[in-house]
Amino acid sequence: MLQTIRDNSQGVVAKIIIGFIIGIFALFGAESIVGGFLGSNNVVSVNGEDITEQELAVSIQNLMASMGANVADFDEELIREVALNQLIEDKLLMQAAQESGMAISDDSVDRQILRTPQFQIGGVFDNEMARRTMAAQGYTPQAYRQLLAESMMMGQLANAYAATSFVTDADMQRIAELQTQTRDFRYLSIPLGNRTLGQAVEPEAIEAYYEQNPEQFTSPEQVSVAYVMLDKDAIFDEVEVDEATVMERYEADRDAAVADVERRAAHILFDLGSGSEEEVIARANEVKARIDAGEDFGELAREFSVDEASAAEDGDIGFTDGSVFPQEMESALAALEVGEVSDPVVSEFGVHLLKLTEYDAQDYPPFEEVEERLRRELSQARVDELYFSRLESMANLAFENFDLQAINEELGLEIQQSAFFGREGGSSAVTSDPAVIEAAFSPEVLEEDLNSDLIELGETRAVVIHLAEHRPSALQPLEDVRADIAVELRTQMEQEQARAVGEQILAALQAGESIDSFVQQESLEWSEREGVRRGQFDINTELVANVFSMPAPAENDSELAGFQLNNGAYVVIELQSVNAGSLDELGEDQRQQLAAAMLENRGRSVFSALLSNLQEEASIR
Repeated sequence: MLQTIRDNSQGVVAKIIIGFIIGIFALFGAESIVGGFLGSNNVVSVNGEDITEQELAVSIQNLMASMGANVADFDEELIREVALNQLIEDKLLMQAAQESGMAISDDSVDRQILRTPQFQIGGVFDNEMARRTMAAQGYTPQAYRQLLAESMMMGQLANAYAATSFVTDADMQRIAELQTQTRDFRYLSIPLGNRTLGQAVEPEAIEAYYEQNPEQFTSPEQVSVAYVMLDKDAIFDEVEVDEATVMERYEADRDAAVADVERRAAHILFDLGSGSEEEVIARANEVKARIDAGEDFGELAREFSVDEASAAEDGDIGFTDGSVFPQEMESALAALEVGEVSDPVVSEFGVHLLKLTEYDAQDYPPFEEVEERLRRELSQARVDELYFSRLESMANLAFENFDLQAINEELGLEIQQSAFFGREGGSSAVTSDPAVIEAAFSPEVLEEDLNSDLIELGETRAVVIHLAEHRPSALQPLEDVRADIAVELRTQMEQEQARAVGEQILAALQAGESIDSFVQQESLEWSEREGVRRGQFDINTELVANVFSMPAPAENDSELAGFQLNNGAYVVIELQSVNAGSLDELGEDQRQQLAAAMLENRGRSVFSALLSNLQEEASIR
């Protein structure tokens, strides 16, 4: 649901706002909306509209799936609270959208479903795939349509509030002065050295460090799993489509075309969502000019068309008898000669460049021209059929048996074994998958020695896993880590010495004393830097951050400071001057990025205020 909202929210500000209000920010200090309702099994009512336990269960499931392997790090009640907060916020926003008179047409919902990649096979919408995906997320088709319509409406609401934000030139100037500010400074870096080589690392210190930091020397819990994998791509090698089957398909398509169509068309489709209508039409005209200059329509279709399925076929969208396509397209085609390309045509699907490729329905392409395409389509359909059939068999066998042997024997899938991995996952494509990690450490697999459920790894692969070996968490013996602790303690001693030298130099500078001889003795050298900007990467970024945290020096004076960096080195900094920036230093692209960022921040504030107001005025019980 969250991604759908984002996809239907146009503009940077609106998308960020939606991410802010719908995300799991409640985990990070936001006060719970629900209060004491979590201890009850009662249905929560939001301004008279109920949130059911079923809705909450689906929300929890989706939230846990989004967190993947990190689920175990969170308290179960906290996850429930966050999920319920999210549902309440959605309900409040939906109510606000409805009160504002916003609505989403059924056609808009249909178009969104048709172009959802998770519902497609080979770039083409597949009804069975859509139903399976919806069901996996806990939704019936009707419930999903309703949820999608609501999320699209909330996208409209986000856009409406984002549009109220604006940035003045004065605001831009103030921010730009800080953003383009530069600083001049010099610094001494006192690195770690061999200042403590004459000092022993005492055994008592090693033992104390070991006892005080057991978490550093505790090997994490790990598992190795056996698994079988079903790979859709491998099924292609099994599928052969004979010429008779291809010919049968060809004749059926040809007969239907001869009976029903008069014109054949190709198009290059430009998405209206990629800019204003005027901007998209302008891009279409640019491509039209290239066609008029002699460039190949099919190659340009593959390069520019957002209709991937037709683009792969040189833009071909088939035949029409005058009623197949939207009227705008039909009218444009009716005015074309064979081989001619239209000016940009706007329809409900976007902006089209249309080419009339055939006019006489009798001129159906010869078999040789379409044989390979038809063979490919028939092969893909057969592979899809086999894959989904085996998925079902694999799921059933995993449930009915106590090991992977039956799947190996009946489906011919090799039993493989992974390397050991912990709750953060492993390095392979299988063991790094959040669903696999969750299943591997689930009670069913880890404790009850059962097969996992079927786990889909994207759209073309699936696995079932079984525990092979379990290594519990354990504290390493002191003798195994003694040398590592000694190195760590020696490093700490060197850091302390570097700090002592640095602080001595800093104190001398602050007292106005000369440090030249001391610097020479320590083999140190001042480094001079001028015009350094925030975020500059050609010097240590930690050093730059510290320089920009220092106050500006007084006129004809400098500012001194010392910092120990993460690498242990101690740095003495003399800040000599701070040079104010200007908006004039930013290019047009940078100005636009700055304005967008400022709009984003203000949009957050506006929408946060809206949500807070809705929560304060709501009746939640």
